[in-house]
Amino acid sequence: MGVLTQLIFRLSMGMAFAMALTSSRLVTSGFYRVHLYVLLGTNVLATMIAWTHPDQFRLWPPLVIAALCYLGAAFWLYEKSRTGTVILYAVAGLSMFAAAVATAHPPEAGPLQTTLILLDILSSGLLLGFTLTAMFLGHWYLNTPTMELVPLRRLVMMLMVAILARAALCALGLGLVAWHDKLPQGAFVFFIALRWLSGLVGTLILAVMTWETLKIPNTQSATGILYVAVICAFLGELTAQLLSVQTMFPV
Repeated sequence: MGVLTQLIFRLSMGMAFAMALTSSRLVTSGFYRVHLYVLLGTNVLATMIAWTHPDQFRLWPPLVIAALCYLGAAFWLYEKSRTGTVILYAVAGLSMFAAAVATAHPPEAGPLQTTLILLDILSSGLLLGFTLTAMFLGHWYLNTPTMELVPLRRLVMMLMVAILARAALCALGLGLVAWHDKLPQGAFVFFIALRWLSGLVGTLILAVMTWETLKIPNTQSATGILYVAVICAFLGELTAQLLSVQTMFPV
């Protein structure tokens, strides 16, 4: 359950932040409302997990996040974009806090390890959030084809930056693990390859392909590519979470 709740909190943080950065002048309010309902559903699931595992998770963070998502959706329903954006930032901040609290910190963790754990949560959430939000926005263009492509291009650009930042952090973590001579062997190497080829290299290639496709422009094909990018990103981040349990630093 720990991996699932981490995924929910990281995704909530990244999606809320990505939506908050998306211009409400260029994107219809329905986009924010509908996808806040998505975050509402995922955080209700996290609330149910916390309710049934009180010894492992705090109940109030996912409960408050779910309430904020519902409140934000109501504001976007009435096109109160300024208040709705503030709530999106609040959801992102609280989700980051919830993910940090739910992370198991080793008793011997020093300042470097603690900092890398927090950066791991942040970079992972941004990668997941930008990928999924870009895919959702690309799908939204199929419903509202008259919208400008600028917001989608910006999200894809921020996605590429997030992937590079995530790759840099994971490369640093992997290097530190090898430096401490605690790099597991066997299946670990296979899963590291899967994590990098799918979650980082593959997602970056797909993001570049999306960027080039938007130059045509063809939002339908770009959205299809982003669907695959979402699968690669989720596979990579889930693998990274499972691998990081065995190591001192995020990989």
